[in-house]
Amino acid sequence: MKVRKVTTHVLNEMKLHGEKISMLTAYDYSMAKILDNAGIDVILVGDSASNVMAGFDTTLPITLDAMIYHASSVVRGVKRALVVVDMPFGTYQGNSKMALQSAIRIMKETGAHAVKMEGGEEIEESVKRIISAGIPVMGHLGLTPQSIYKFGTYTVRAREKAEAEKLINDAHVLQNAGCFSIVLEKIPAKLAEEVTSQLRMPVIGIGAGNKVDGQVLVLHDMLGITQEFSPRFLRRYANLFDLITDAVRNYIDDVKSMDFPNENEQY
Repeated sequence: MKVRKVTTHVLNEMKLHGEKISMLTAYDYSMAKILDNAGIDVILVGDSASNVMAGFDTTLPITLDAMIYHASSVVRGVKRALVVVDMPFGTYQGNSKMALQSAIRIMKETGAHAVKMEGGEEIEESVKRIISAGIPVMGHLGLTPQSIYKFGTYTVRAREKAEAEKLINDAHVLQNAGCFSIVLEKIPAKLAEEVTSQLRMPVIGIGAGNKVDGQVLVLHDMLGITQEFSPRFLRRYANLFDLITDAVRNYIDDVKSMDFPNENEQY
C-alpha cells in the first residue's frame, strides 16, 4: 500500500474533515522511525531536547547546531510524517534577517519540512520573512517555554481577560502572516476552543483541552521515561523508566554471575 505523505496541505484537509492530528516529539533516528511506522502525523523536533536529551533545566541553552543535529537524525528515520523543527532561543527574536538565515540552515541541513517559532505580534516580521522564502512556519502561543524568565513560572497562561485577548489577536496575526498551523500550550480549554473555531489553520494543543484540531506531547513524558514532570495534561502511555531500569539491573546481574554470555551467545 502506498503511504500518503503528510504535508501542510494534508493537515488543512484533516481540519476541514474533522480528523484529529496526532503529533509527538522525537530527537533521534531510532525513535523517529518507530513513531513514523506507528502512523504519527507530525513529528516535532522540539527544543525540549534541551531538557530530555541534554539535561538542562530550560529550553534556552540548546543551540542551532544541536537542533540541526537532532533534526537531521529524525528526518533520516521518517517516510510519512511531517517533520517540524523548533527554532531555538536566540535564532529569530528581534532580528528577521537572522531568523531567515536560521530557518534556511535548518531546512538545507536537515531536510525537515517546516520550522516552529514561539510568540505572536512581536515575531510577525520574522514569520513573514521566513514564509516569503518558501519555508512553512508553525506558530506557538500560550505558555512559551523560551520566555520562562519573562513569565517566571510554568503555570497556565491567558486566564486573565487582557492576556486572553492578546492571545486571540496574536493567533490571527500569525494566521494572516501565513503560518500553516499553531500550537497552543497550557491555556484554558474554553479559550483554546474559541481560538480554534476562529482560525482556518489547524490548532495543535498541549494542555489546551480536546476542542482543538490535534494534540502534541513530549515523547519522553508520555512514555514514562521522565518521572519528575507530571502536569495535569500529561497522560503516560507506558512506564519505560521502570522497564529500562529492570532490564539494566537484570543485565548487570547476569554479567556479574557470568550467566551472560552463555554458550549460545559466543563464537
